[in-house]
Amino acid sequence: MATPQELLEALKQVKYPGFNRDIVAFGMVKDIAVGGAGVTVQLAPSTDNAEVVAQIRQDVIATLAPLVRVPIEVVIQRPATAPTRATPEMPGIQHVIAVASGKGGVGKSTVAVNLALALAAIGQRIGVLDADVYGPSVPLMLGINERPRSTEDKRLLPVTKYDLKVMSMGFLLPDGHAAVWRGPMIDKLLTEFIKNVEWGELDILVVDLPPGTGDAQLTMVQKTLLSGGVIVTTPQDVALLDVRRGVKMFEDVHVPVLGVIENMSYHICSHCGHRAEIFSHGGGARMAEQFNVPFLGEIPLVKEIRTDGDKGTPLVVADPSHPQSQAFLRIAEQVVARLEEKSRRRLTIH
Repeated sequence: MATPQELLEALKQVKYPGFNRDIVAFGMVKDIAVGGAGVTVQLAPSTDNAEVVAQIRQDVIATLAPLVRVPIEVVIQRPATAPTRATPEMPGIQHVIAVASGKGGVGKSTVAVNLALALAAIGQRIGVLDADVYGPSVPLMLGINERPRSTEDKRLLPVTKYDLKVMSMGFLLPDGHAAVWRGPMIDKLLTEFIKNVEWGELDILVVDLPPGTGDAQLTMVQKTLLSGGVIVTTPQDVALLDVRRGVKMFEDVHVPVLGVIENMSYHICSHCGHRAEIFSHGGGARMAEQFNVPFLGEIPLVKEIRTDGDKGTPLVVADPSHPQSQAFLRIAEQVVARLEEKSRRRLTIH
């Protein structure tokens, strides 16, 4: 008969559905009792989603069955209320929103930067936390070459550009170097960005998450009290399938989805005006309707979004009157309206 410690080690193979982290690292395994009559595993899931809980139970039994010759009982501690996340150690910040995508290559960071600039343009005090530790591109898109300074008590001061307060992993890596880190190191770095950055007074902190659902995403949703999430997708089916993962990620940790943005929605030829739906069209709106979350808008595929970002002058700054800059402004207004509505509901409940 395997020991409780050996069974706990085996359970590190069981991933939390939709995430890269296992249920042991997630803190779900509360007790393992081994006896002649059977093995009892006590779990405390961070969600009350019946499908997710059933999948975890099934995976636990399948993983432990080859190691024991007695019945396995999985006991679920069901929270009486929605699980609470740690209070963010970010005094002075009214709202934290996460910009996420189920897969890479959908222009998530480009949307995050232009959305942040649009929010600033309508009078919001905005910070940007580039949490994409593997591919930090925010410094390039904002044309930032300087490094953050620190205060006398060793707190980091974000770099300011275009009225945005910015912090990024890209500031801490030498040029051309990649971050080759495991989960615990990612967790430590992002925790440092959360706890040890002097953000000052902000209306909204925009967090650019890495694509997918992994360690960085878990750290942000567990250690900050997110006001909501924005999901970026492109219209083609392969990207839309991954929208489900993003929506489920936020649902499982009880973070409201503020809306879906369809990027690269279509292309208008600058010479003849012909509209080409290169990656199909309308999938983001249909997916938002299917999940009963708001659809914030479409961002067409235009050359200026790429070229201006590469030059460090994003489109919303370079050409505020451009139709796509106006599209970002309309999305920003919707985001602010949904955050204000959320705050009003919270005050009404209290």
